[in-house]
Formats: sequence, C-alpha cells, structure tokens
Amino acid sequence: MNDLNSLLEPGQLVRHPDRPDWGTGQVQSNIGGRITVNFREEGKVVVDGTRVALLPVFDG
Repeated sequence: MNDLNSLLEPGQLVRHPDRPDWGTGQVQSNIGGRITVNFREEGKVVVDGTRVALLPVFDG
C-alpha cells in the first residue's frame, strides 16, 4: 500500500491516519511489513504496513 512504510526505522515518530486519538507514536521495529509502534495514548500496537500508511511526524 505505502512504500514509505518500508523506510520507517526505530525511533521515528508517526501517527496512525485512522486513529488520531492515539497521538504520536514511536516506531519500535519494522520487520516484514509489521511495524510495532508505541503510541502515547494507546500503548504498543503492531500495525500491518500493507494495510495502513503511517504518517511520519517531523515536528514532534
């Protein structure tokens, strides 16, 4: 779905496009399209990178 997901690395900040209430998340790992993100308001979530295009956050 989104080739940008393959560029996400641990430590990068992202948002989930369908769950703005989760706040900003920090990428923990990105293995085989499964992206583990620790969101401020939701905790650790494993995102299927083939189905969800995470949005990079550059301003914190």
